[in-house]
Amino acid sequence: MPSYDVPPDMMPRKVPIAAGAPPYEIHVDPDNFALYWTLPDNMAWRYTVGVGRPGLYESGEFYVGAKKEWPSWTPTPDMIDREPEKYAKYSDGMEGGLNNPLGSRGLYLFTEERGDTFLRIHGTDDPSTLGKRVSNGCARLVNDQMAELYDRVPMNTRVVLYEPLV
Repeated sequence: MPSYDVPPDMMPRKVPIAAGAPPYEIHVDPDNFALYWTLPDNMAWRYTVGVGRPGLYESGEFYVGAKKEWPSWTPTPDMIDREPEKYAKYSDGMEGGLNNPLGSRGLYLFTEERGDTFLRIHGTDDPSTLGKRVSNGCARLVNDQMAELYDRVPMNTRVVLYEPLV
């Protein structure tokens, strides 16, 4: 898998976090384009992410209901309705690979009520999308960083996507 030319301030790093945060959870702060993988002793791995565009980002509490390496991808009906010129040609899906929108790995977000929410934390081969509101609702990391996060995160991990303040 290639490594990506990501500025030093966007590289994963271990950071202190607020006291009392439970370890081994994912927390996404959309205003700071930050994903935190919490650790014991009030520490976390911080990754820079791209998040959903305004109106497409969904906050809430989820859990990792599926994990896939090199996942296939099919745009949702809402994506096709919003931008048919971009997504209709993929209505039958796309095989996994570096050029696939889900990239190298996908963490599939579920809720008890809805099951699969079609929200993902996934890879991308486009580092220019980090630190921006660019997606159809998902959080994205460059592929090599996503593979690293994927290996850390077990099934059923709690995921919190915070409400944007701005």
